[in-house]
Amino acid sequence: MAKQKADKPRYTKSNLPSKICEACGKPMNWRKKWEKVWDEVKYCSDRCRQSKKS
Repeated sequence: MAKQKADKPRYTKSNLPSKICEACGKPMNWRKKWEKVWDEVKYCSDRCRQSKKS
């Protein structure tokens, strides 16, 4: 059996954090590729990032 790291929260599919996109207002769910930068994620897509409200 593999050991789990105690410093990282363990998420299940029903318990994933979510945020609201600052550009379009759509909810976006946590993704594995955003694991290390989740606090910095503001936009749901490149399109929203490029057309952000000024």
